[in-house]
Amino acid sequence: MNKKLTKTDDIQPENIPEKVVFWAISNTYFFWVVGGLYIVGSFVGWVLLLFLLIKILAQTKNTPPDEKISISWVLWLWVIGMLLMEVALIVGHLDYNLETSLIIKSSIGWAKGWAGLALYPLVGCLKIRPQLIYRAICIVGFHTLLITPFLLLTPSLHLPEILYISPLRAVGGPGNEFFDVPLYEIDGSTGDLRWRLFTPWGPALGFVGNVYFMLALQEKNKKWRWFGLIGSVLMCFVCKSRLAQVCIVIIPLFTTVFSGMNRPRILIGVGFASYLSGIFSPSIILALNNFWEGFKAARAGSTRVRMALKRIAIYRWETEAPIWGHGVVEHGPHIVEHMYIGSHHTWAGLLFIKGIVGFMALAIPMGLSFIYLLIKSMDSKCPTAKVGLSIVMILFLYTFGENLEILVYLYWPGLLVMGIACQE
Repeated sequence: MNKKLTKTDDIQPENIPEKVVFWAISNTYFFWVVGGLYIVGSFVGWVLLLFLLIKILAQTKNTPPDEKISISWVLWLWVIGMLLMEVALIVGHLDYNLETSLIIKSSIGWAKGWAGLALYPLVGCLKIRPQLIYRAICIVGFHTLLITPFLLLTPSLHLPEILYISPLRAVGGPGNEFFDVPLYEIDGSTGDLRWRLFTPWGPALGFVGNVYFMLALQEKNKKWRWFGLIGSVLMCFVCKSRLAQVCIVIIPLFTTVFSGMNRPRILIGVGFASYLSGIFSPSIILALNNFWEGFKAARAGSTRVRMALKRIAIYRWETEAPIWGHGVVEHGPHIVEHMYIGSHHTWAGLLFIKGIVGFMALAIPMGLSFIYLLIKSMDSKCPTAKVGLSIVMILFLYTFGENLEILVYLYWPGLLVMGIACQE
């Protein structure tokens, strides 16, 4: 096994789950062009779950220990939490006397969204090498480098923003943007050009770019690593997402510091930084305030709408449905440009749609996963734990700007590596 892992120039799938994962990731742009990326990302987790169940049912007392499937308690927390999401969804629908057909439709949405946050970490119990995922991510980065120069020229060539919407839209989904092939787009609040590539909107590309960056960092082959890293950075900048550009700097830094807290050099460095920050705290606080104001002012219209959506969602949660939520999103007033109440903020959205039950169903698994992987990342025998820790931090930061469940079909490779790390 060790000899195979040292062959960084020739990593090939060795079993069916690995073939499914490698095929699904490395063909990202092909699926995007045919409009099938949402479908593939939503169902790969269920396909892998089938393999996991077959593997578990085939186990006997004579199965070698290294072949037996054992599931970490952290992964069970994710399973329980996401099942609670479905319970909250059903109760919320019943509380507001919503139609049975809407319950079924919302449950299908749960199966393609929230369920993925449990499925993909869970199937990390299968024999899937993280090195294979890293290589597949780097292949996507290479394809990004090939296609982006052309896409950057499309506005100058006066080509349409949306090339076409795939006929696969007929299978159903959140919206046309999940099945279209965009060449570029014009920001409605600033008028600036931005690109979203294979994602439904610009900030989502930044989200994916950050996850891909942390995975590509682990690639052993220098050539492929550079393809993956440059492609990921390109994603974070062409989308012109403020959060993406902040995350791609601070996440590697935080991961290094947190995973090295048991090393004298890191502890001395943190202590020295704390001492200096105490001395220069007034200047640091002023700089942080100026940065935050500049961050909000960069796209003031977007910030205003997002803050208003959050306030409305939290107010209506407190006053109308504190335990189980409203069950579904609702169209917002003119002040939020009629965007859905419960969108653009995972925590506020959970409170509004699924109440405090849904909020805790995500907060507990995410918080304990962070602590678990933080402790494991300090052990040199668990190299994947450090990657898993960075994925948890990216997910947490993006809960304040996106709805995690609707983008699972894009960032699932990160969840899979997180699951592998929990099993390591």
